[in-house]
Amino acid sequence: MSAVPASLPLRPYVIRDVTDPWAMRGLEGVQVDAWGYPDREVLPSSMFRISSVCGGVVLGAYAAPSPGVPDDARPPPFGLAYGFPALRNGQLWHHSHLLAVHPDWRGSGLAVALKHAQRERVLAQGLTRMTWTFDPLIARNARLNLGKLGARAVSYHADWYALGDDPATAFPADRLMIEWDLTRPSEAHPPPAPDGEVALSAVPEGEEPDAPRLKLDSPQVLAEVPRKAELMNEPLRLLWRLALRAVLGEYLGRGYVVTDLAADGERVYYVLTRT
Repeated sequence: MSAVPASLPLRPYVIRDVTDPWAMRGLEGVQVDAWGYPDREVLPSSMFRISSVCGGVVLGAYAAPSPGVPDDARPPPFGLAYGFPALRNGQLWHHSHLLAVHPDWRGSGLAVALKHAQRERVLAQGLTRMTWTFDPLIARNARLNLGKLGARAVSYHADWYALGDDPATAFPADRLMIEWDLTRPSEAHPPPAPDGEVALSAVPEGEEPDAPRLKLDSPQVLAEVPRKAELMNEPLRLLWRLALRAVLGEYLGRGYVVTDLAADGERVYYVLTRT
């Protein structure tokens, strides 16, 4: 059983494997609560069911049991982790497709606990690598993946998903691909201070990105990302999307990897390290 910080009015919780097909329907609601997904974007319970009997990992976070309360009377889940075995070029690993946490539980440590529970299941299957994607504009997810889990981003993918009906008007769904070596110890660490040549930053005294610098050759390069891009208007977010696409795509294509998220006051930067 895990507990959340005392400052949050949240109950202790348990993370358990979800194997019952009826319980899996509750995981559909977690996605809606976390991201406001329309029905067409929600991964259905039938996919959780098939995956669970074909090597996939399906985890749910629930309030800790109360004495005398039957299972069918407990509150619905408020977190989930879901992934499946992946195979390419003879290599087998685990791809984590979903990590969803109800907004009330963000910052509670639940996301980290779900990833470590997933890690335990995957290692028990004999696999030692996990991948997943995340939106490079969401700094809190970058902090989770890079600083709290110790994973790294290895490739940039423009328009990874089609999240709209018209590609000419839909906001580009770019993603960074994360790799997590499950054999290495995973310990959270504070954000380091920015150290390296700056390839992307906000313009002085402004919010929009400055012109990207794509010809740097330092061992370590920095790319600023807005701390809360999700609160920006869409034209400004699009400017940052395209600027990050240019910088991260260029440097990751040249053999750099994103190894951390550095912080200087309210400003945060991807740390790109040449391998």
